[in-house]
Amino acid sequence: MIARRLSVAIAAFALVATAIVFTQAASVPAQARLKAFDAQIAPIVASMSLDEKVGQMTQPDHEFITDPADVATLFVGSVLSGGGSDPRTNSVEDWTAMYETYQSQALKTRLKIPLLYGVDAVHGHNNVVGAVVFPHNVGLGATRDAKLVEEIARLTAKEVRTTGINWAFAPCVAVPRDDRWGRAYEGFGEDPALAAELGEAAVRGLQGPDLKSPLSVLACAKHFVADGGTIYGSGMPNANQEGGRYPNDQGDVRLSDADLRKIHLPGYITAIRAGVGTIMPSYSSINGDKMSGNKKWLTDVLKSELGFEGFLISDYNALDQLPGDRAAQIERSINAGMDMAMVPSAYREFIETLKMLVKANRVPMSRIDDAVTRILRVKAAMGLLEPTFSPKADHSLLDSFGSASHRAVAREAVRKSLVLLKNERNALPIAATAKRIHVAGKSADDIGNQCGGWTIQWQGESGPLTQGTTVLGAIRQHVKVSSKVTYSVDGTAAEGADVAVVVVGETPYAEMNGDRRDLSLAKEDVQAIANAKKAGVPVVVVLFSGRPMLITDALTNADAFIAAWLPGTEGSGIADVLFGDYKPSGKLPVSWPKSAAQIPINVGDASYDPLFPYGFGLSY
Repeated sequence: MIARRLSVAIAAFALVATAIVFTQAASVPAQARLKAFDAQIAPIVASMSLDEKVGQMTQPDHEFITDPADVATLFVGSVLSGGGSDPRTNSVEDWTAMYETYQSQALKTRLKIPLLYGVDAVHGHNNVVGAVVFPHNVGLGATRDAKLVEEIARLTAKEVRTTGINWAFAPCVAVPRDDRWGRAYEGFGEDPALAAELGEAAVRGLQGPDLKSPLSVLACAKHFVADGGTIYGSGMPNANQEGGRYPNDQGDVRLSDADLRKIHLPGYITAIRAGVGTIMPSYSSINGDKMSGNKKWLTDVLKSELGFEGFLISDYNALDQLPGDRAAQIERSINAGMDMAMVPSAYREFIETLKMLVKANRVPMSRIDDAVTRILRVKAAMGLLEPTFSPKADHSLLDSFGSASHRAVAREAVRKSLVLLKNERNALPIAATAKRIHVAGKSADDIGNQCGGWTIQWQGESGPLTQGTTVLGAIRQHVKVSSKVTYSVDGTAAEGADVAVVVVGETPYAEMNGDRRDLSLAKEDVQAIANAKKAGVPVVVVLFSGRPMLITDALTNADAFIAAWLPGTEGSGIADVLFGDYKPSGKLPVSWPKSAAQIPINVGDASYDPLFPYGFGLSY
C-alpha cells in the first residue's frame, strides 16, 4: 500500500513537471546553429536549376530504385531503406556497400551534393543482422535514466555510421495515451515530461556535440504532432482488420489546442532545444485535418512559433492520404511546409508533378527555395558540403559493431528497465543454492519475441532472426551447469524444481498490425503459467510486451511478476535481476489497467484506479 501511495504521488509530481518542462522550453530562444550556414549555402541555392532543387526534395526507397544511377540523373537528395528494404544479404558489409554505391552516384552530379541516407534505427541499428538491439522506448521510459538513453543513442549512431548511413528516423517522442495503439512501445510513456526529457537526451546522443563528427547521425523527432493521441476506431481503413480499419493507427486526434500543446508538444520543444535537424510529420489528423498538409502546425507553430530551423520529411507515402489527385496532394503538402517527400516508389512522378506545379505558380518558387535552403543547412551542418567529404564508410568502426562493450550498455538498459510488479514467497531473487531452475514459455528462447517489431523486418519476426542472448540462454550462462536448468515451452515438467521462470508475452508487431482491442494474454501463455503453478513450485513470470497487458489470472498464479517490455538482444540483463546481482529499479512509464473497460487509462484521469499506477515498481 505504501508503494502504491508513493507511486500516485510520483505520478502527480510528473504532471507538475510536465508544465515546468513546457514553460521552460518555450522560453528558450530559437536555435541559431542551422541558420548560421545560410551564408554558405545561399550561392548554391541561387545557382541551382529547378530540376536540382526538386531532386533535393525527393526521397525514394532503395527497394524501388531500379537503377542506382537515378540518384545522379534525378539529382536525388536522399534515399531511405524502409523496414525490410535491405541489401542483398543484410550483412553489415552489404549495408555498407549499398550506402557507398548510392553516395558515389550523388557525387557524379554537377554540384556534387552528397546524399542523406535514412533508416528507422529506433532501438539500435535494428535493420542489420548482428547489430546490438536495445530495449524499445517504453522500456527506456521505465529506466527514468536520461544519461543512459543518451549513451544508447550515441552507440546507435556509431553502429549506424559503421555502415556509412547518416540519418536515423529517431527518436519517437510520441506520448501514447491508448495502449491499444500498435506503436505504443515506440513512445517513452504516457507522461509528456518523460517524452520531453528522454527525447531530448536521445537527440543529444544521436547528433553528438557536433553534427560534423564522423560518429554522429542526423536525428528525426517523430511523429509531429499527437500521433499517440488518436481516438480508437478512427484509424486507417483496412478491410482485413477489426471493424474494417486499423483502429488507432493514423487516426484522428480530437483535442483543444491547449490540451494538445500540454500533452503532445513538449517532446518537440526539447528536441528543438537539443538541435534536432529533422522532424517527421505524422500520418494522423488533428480534428479531421491531416498533418501532412496542415500549414498551421507545420509552418505557423513548428517553424515560426517554435523556431525549428531544420527540415520536415514526410512519412512513408504520407502524401497519398491527402485529398484530391496527385497534383493536389503534393501542392497542399509542400505549401503547408513539407520540405522533403518520402515517396518510396513514385519518386519520378513526384519530381515531374512538383516541377509542373512550380511552373504553373501553384507552388511558389519561394517555398521551393525555403525547402532546399533548409535541407542544405542540415547537410552543411553535417559537413557534407565540405570538399573533404568522402562517400566511403569508416571501415575501422567494424571492430566495435555489435561489440561486447556495446552489448554491456544494452544489458544495463535491460536490467534498469525491468519493473517488478509482484514478489511473494521470496520467489525473487533466485537463491544461489537453487539445485534446479525450470524455464518455460514460448518466449524464453526466442530472440525475435524478445526484440519485438522493427527488428530486421518492419513488423519483426519470431525466431532466431539476429544475434543475441535469450532468457533461457542467459539463465544457463549464469548457472553455468546446464543440468541445473530444464526447459519446456508449455510450462510442464516443473515438478521438483526450486523455481519456475515462465517467459510469455506478445509476438512481434509494428504499426497497423499491432492495433488490438483485446490486450489479454494469449491462451498458451496463460496455460504455461498455470501448468507451472500446478507443479507446486514458486512461479516467476517474465512478460515481454510493448504495453500493459490484461494479466489478472496470470498475476494470481505467479509468485513474482516482471514487466520486461521488449528488451532487445541482451537477455542477460534479465538474469542479472532474477539472480539478485542487481535489484529491480524500473518504474512504470504507463498506467496498468485492471480490465479492458479501463482502457485508455492515464495518470491524471478523473477516476484513476489502475491495477498498478504510473510510477509503480517494487524492489528487493
